Amino acid sequence: MTQRTLYLAAYDITEADRLRKALHVLRDYATGGQKSVFECYLTEPEKAELKHRIATLIEPAEDRFLLIRLSQRARTRTLGIGRPPADPAYYYIG
Repeated sequence: MTQRTLYLAAYDITEADRLRKALHVLRDYATGGQKSVFECYLTEPEKAELKHRIATLIEPAEDRFLLIRLSQRARTRTLGIGRPPADPAYYYIG
């Protein structure tokens, strides 16, 4: 089985068209999240692909993108009506 790592992906994009495109890219990889912060279980090739796709659409002088690896050992806590992140049996990227 392919090893996946849990990441937290977040963006702050100033222009509406780029913002919409970034949202669609992140939804391709996300297992959960809201607004501009997403939980993503990624393999190393998927991580590289995500970073490349985001890099092609953001404007570095105006926009920000952050990808943080989260500890697999840490206990997940949710507030409100949140669901803990889950690594499903398969992913559809497309």
